[in-house]
Amino acid sequence: MILRAAFLVSAAIALLLPGHAAWAQDRAATLADIRQNLTVLSVELQGLKRELSTTGTAMSNGSATSGEGPLARLDAIESELRRLTATTEELSHRIDRVVQDGTNRIGDLEFRLTELEGGDLGAVGQTAPLGGELPLPSTPLPPPAPQVELAVGEQADFDAAVALMTEGTPADAHDALNRFLETYPRSPLAAEAHLFRGDTLKALGNPSQAGRAYLESYTLAELSNPGLAAEALYKLGDTLAGLDQVHEACITLGQVGAAFPGTKAAEQAQSRLGGLICP
Repeated sequence: MILRAAFLVSAAIALLLPGHAAWAQDRAATLADIRQNLTVLSVELQGLKRELSTTGTAMSNGSATSGEGPLARLDAIESELRRLTATTEELSHRIDRVVQDGTNRIGDLEFRLTELEGGDLGAVGQTAPLGGELPLPSTPLPPPAPQVELAVGEQADFDAAVALMTEGTPADAHDALNRFLETYPRSPLAAEAHLFRGDTLKALGNPSQAGRAYLESYTLAELSNPGLAAEALYKLGDTLAGLDQVHEACITLGQVGAAFPGTKAAEQAQSRLGGLICP
């Protein structure tokens, strides 16, 4: 309950602040670029103005005397540059105040939550600035590919649990998959384990719990394993249809083809939709 309250309060702060962390970071980087560009442009304009000043008499004509000559236009551009520079500085100052205020509020929340949970207040430490430290103006390097590491015996335990789906009973396989997920809650194989757990629950006559297992599998695999996520989403829609939740089933099955086109699960979902009367 404390952790859920922390999440809700943090979300509320993010909505109340005039901009979120990524906005602040991106806007600050943009302001730095704008300042640099304005400085370069100002130097170039000064040089151009000096060149025009040396030939001012040659360029003087009716338009120059009426205030519409090149020098008058350069003065107008310089005035606009000064206005933009002042606006940029004002925005930068406002962003700095937002970051400081948001960081202070988050730090206060962390302190209060640690106090409520009976934690070590001395270990709270300094709160990182809202949005993180500003990056240096350099070309970002691509992030390294994540390395999937399994604990000792993790793969063997998973294979043994899956083998029970064909060599044992659904109840045996279900128990083994539950033990695997309890032993390795953050396993890279967790999404697949939940998918198989849904199959065992369906075989045991518990489609409601099976649907929840499929949903858990889809949630874990959505970004890392599209093929598995598509299969889990299809099985969730098929389970909802079996529970006579036709409206929800139609929406879920329709999302398979929309999110994962060209997959086998998308074809299965389309076929399953053909047998439903969707509202």
